[in-house]
Amino acid sequence: MTVILADVPSRGRSMAGPLFVGGIVLAALTEAIASTVLALGRADMIGDTYATPDEFAWLDIGYTALKLIGFMAAAGLMDRFNLRNLILGATLVMGGACAVAAVTARLDVLIALRLLQGFSGGVLLVAGQAAIFLAYPASRQPVLQCLFAIGSVVAPATIAPALEGWLLDSHSWTWIFFCVVPVALAATGLLLAAEDPITAKMARRPFDGIGFVLLAITLFCLTYVFSQGSRWDWFEAPHLLWLAVIAAAALVTFLGRQLFAAEWGLVDATLFASADFTFAFIVSFVAGAALFGSAFLIPSFAVSVLAFTPTDAGLLLLPSGALFVVALLIAAFLVQVRGVPPFATVPFGILMIMAAMWMLSGSSGESGAPDMMAAILLRGFGLGFLFLSITLIAFSRLDGRNLAAGIGLFNSGRQLGGLMGVAGLQTLIDHATVANTAVIGANVTAGTPAVVERLTATTALFSAKGLDAAAAGRAATSLLGRSVTGQSTVIAFDTAFAAVALLFLFAAPVLVAIKITLAKRARRAQPKGDIPGAS
Repeated sequence: MTVILADVPSRGRSMAGPLFVGGIVLAALTEAIASTVLALGRADMIGDTYATPDEFAWLDIGYTALKLIGFMAAAGLMDRFNLRNLILGATLVMGGACAVAAVTARLDVLIALRLLQGFSGGVLLVAGQAAIFLAYPASRQPVLQCLFAIGSVVAPATIAPALEGWLLDSHSWTWIFFCVVPVALAATGLLLAAEDPITAKMARRPFDGIGFVLLAITLFCLTYVFSQGSRWDWFEAPHLLWLAVIAAAALVTFLGRQLFAAEWGLVDATLFASADFTFAFIVSFVAGAALFGSAFLIPSFAVSVLAFTPTDAGLLLLPSGALFVVALLIAAFLVQVRGVPPFATVPFGILMIMAAMWMLSGSSGESGAPDMMAAILLRGFGLGFLFLSITLIAFSRLDGRNLAAGIGLFNSGRQLGGLMGVAGLQTLIDHATVANTAVIGANVTAGTPAVVERLTATTALFSAKGLDAAAAGRAATSLLGRSVTGQSTVIAFDTAFAAVALLFLFAAPVLVAIKITLAKRARRAQPKGDIPGAS
């Protein structure tokens, strides 16, 4: 199937310059840094803020929930404000909130600042991507969306962790927030220097305030449940159960309200009239689980099992960023220059990611960066082919009326998929570690010759270091217990890596079936006189 990017009237009249696109990419980079600050800096920040794990969790929950709400609010804000001014405002709010976060250790202030960062980041990503679609013609979108993906997808997955790891080891977590400020100022300068390329006014839709409140409640509750589910053993905790019930009730009420809403509904139902958008929206859940899930697993395995420093853990993913960018450029070239349909590269991306995660499932406690690098590079290559293609598929037939709403909904799907993926993998690791420890521990008995030999050798080693016989025996037993726990954790991570590969193995045929079904539905709905592929 040939996908054609539909032009809107403003595209023909105005061509944005490189300064405008560069400013948007840098603005997206501010969100990339802010969104990943807790990935490696969590322990240092907990110590400096004197927060309990439950209190500290609100920094992450608040950011993610408000980012999702920002995704859904962006279209309404674009209806009411000049698009370039909206991007500038979101960038300045992000930079200002990060500047203040860098000079305070008060937990309540940091939580409020994370809420601002999350909302401005969500608005920034939707408005920035929509601006590129509106300012440039369809024929140039593959390369331009490739550039945007470098700031919005590649950076948080590869570049930001490496930068943050180095800042944590050489300075402190405050420098992570500090480094957002010059990037935000540079983005602001480029956007101000560029001529505003979008002169057309957006079609203003009525704002459904009640629907927005219902959706905000749903997203906030779901974010808390998915973020904290593993920690509280899911619905064994009454407050998680109640939040899940509230989320379900708010969502059902919201969907019911949308069914009776015509033009004033918060979600534009015409988006799902496009088979391409519907398919890409479904794929975004799986892609989000793969991106966020693997980005969670690899550094966690490196830090908790291989005892990598934050710098080494961050650098582990950095080389895959180069392959990610190369794959994006190759996919953009194939689509823009060679006319290859975007859907054609999706299977290659899925197969590469699946193979990479299967390779990582063979990791051990003795693995190092060289042992994992081939799989990590293959993962980056596969993500590049997957993400650009589904972006082009999703927004190919949208116009200025529903483009922003489509981008917000698509990004929400990817973020929710990532939340679900990380939550599922964390739960799998926790449960698998306990089960593996029980199984291995059952076979490590006092009468086993190998166990006796190990304990005897370790006890003799501790005795040679000056411990008395009783203390040496206790130390040897403790060390053996830690070895059992460590091996159980390794097996649990390997199971999680394999689970991501199996996710694609089961999802791939389902996605193909969905694509075929949607294509048949679109052909049946198409008037007989229409020419297939025409926009």
